[in-house]
Amino acid sequence: MKKIKRTRAQISTNAIERIYITMRHLFIRGFYKPMGVSGNTLINELLILQPEIYGSIADEATELDGLLYIIDRLPEGIAECRFISLTADEGLGESHFKKIVPAKRRRNCYRIDRDQMNIEITRGRSDIYDILTHLTFMFVEANKIAKKVLINDDGHTIREWKHLEEVVLTNKKIDNNQREVLLAHLSTFLGRSYEELQKADSNFGNKQSPNRFFQVIYWMGKLALDEIIEDKKHEITFSPILRERIGHHISGESWAINIKNELEKRGLIDRPIHIISANMHSVMNSIYAPMFLSEEAKTHSGTALFELIGNEQNNNLRKIIKKGAGKKGLTFIKDSTGANIDVQIIDTEKIDLSKTSFKINNSKGERPVIIVMDYAFGEQAYETLDELLKPYELSSGEKRHLNVESVSVMGKAGILEGGKGDIMIPSSHIFEGTADNYPFTNELSANDLKDEELNVFEGAMITVLGTSLQNRDILEFFYNSTWRVIGLEMEGAHYQKAVQSASKIRGNIKKDIKVRYAYYASDNPLETGSTLASGGLGTSGVRPTYLITQKILEQIF
Repeated sequence: MKKIKRTRAQISTNAIERIYITMRHLFIRGFYKPMGVSGNTLINELLILQPEIYGSIADEATELDGLLYIIDRLPEGIAECRFISLTADEGLGESHFKKIVPAKRRRNCYRIDRDQMNIEITRGRSDIYDILTHLTFMFVEANKIAKKVLINDDGHTIREWKHLEEVVLTNKKIDNNQREVLLAHLSTFLGRSYEELQKADSNFGNKQSPNRFFQVIYWMGKLALDEIIEDKKHEITFSPILRERIGHHISGESWAINIKNELEKRGLIDRPIHIISANMHSVMNSIYAPMFLSEEAKTHSGTALFELIGNEQNNNLRKIIKKGAGKKGLTFIKDSTGANIDVQIIDTEKIDLSKTSFKINNSKGERPVIIVMDYAFGEQAYETLDELLKPYELSSGEKRHLNVESVSVMGKAGILEGGKGDIMIPSSHIFEGTADNYPFTNELSANDLKDEELNVFEGAMITVLGTSLQNRDILEFFYNSTWRVIGLEMEGAHYQKAVQSASKIRGNIKKDIKVRYAYYASDNPLETGSTLASGGLGTSGVRPTYLITQKILEQIF
């Protein structure tokens, strides 16, 4: 028989499986040391996998773009902490501890003391996987730094490291000349050019912490040195309450009950309901902006109006829309359950549609109620939608099924053909690492979203276990094989699983419920320089976002 060699895609797939099995084992165990046996298993598998988002993780040089990506998604000060505890919502929000929310992830975190950071997990297992993967990458990079600056076993370090230490520990204010000297020193042990370090320094810095780049590099290296020289190990723990609660929809159930209570309170519980998973601005602006910004709408047609509203300097325009919408049917529910998913309820009965770009197609029926839920994270999509679609118990004790007519998901995803800003229309969701696949009839099509400036692709999409674990080999396999996958995201299969179980099996909603899925491309992980770590979409995301939103609303009305 012909000997068949394993492909790089198969090797990578096995690495992902081992990473997730190891993470689940560590979670059940309750703790681990990142530089211990279990932690080294994660590190070794990550080095085999070499995810695109972590760039040159396997090289000797420090990976700067990947580092910025994870630092923006972990709490400020995480690099300084030797002890990291993942907990459920256990009451720290009511304590004196200051809440720390990462710039680009909705997580409540608390610095307990100089050495310990607590991170609340209320969004399911996907959140745990995401955090542990990012931390593993951070430890890999920290060890690179420590090995480069350490001269001998006695703990002596190179002079360039001592210069960095002096600046960080004394919190010295440095002028441009001193900054340039320090960046030149850093190039010695980070293995990056002066030009690359200048760019990184600019990207890391902000008004509150202009020297953030230096601080992150120093504390990563310092704690790694402490492990090598003094055997002061990092330790990651999972609280007993978190291990008990995870997977039981604790936050999702409370979140869904709050929404249903609000519907009953406003007399909307029996009305036709359309659920949209999207951001907190596109649906509101699409409906209300033409009503309350009529003068601006005259001079800014199409998406130009929404670009104007999104401009940082035009906060006054956003306030006008929010205030006006609150008087014309929009109720905002700020999440207080820990799910970190805010909600808007829009009663279209209170909207004069003649002042918008929409019209009611069925004038004889009841006006729809739109529930807009902010983005869920990975498995949390199933938890929240599953709970929302369950029957509601009225204050009288009677159970009532919601009249849910459609579920629409508008999100961003990685694209495998095309570029940033292009649109993907899925015909099925394939759940990575399992035999689960979810074909469905999508009410949206490429013809609905034709646009001269954007490409639109239709086909299967893969719901990945984590965007930070995908590499070129796996993605090329899905793209080039008979799966013919057009893109990847983290929630689609979870949403569709909730819809199918509620409609086809449990009878919580009507069997012929309509579903709409459309995604705009935030990155192309197969294209060098176009991964998520390379930066956001900027204004190029406005056009596809509002094009998709408009089409969803047209079909609802």
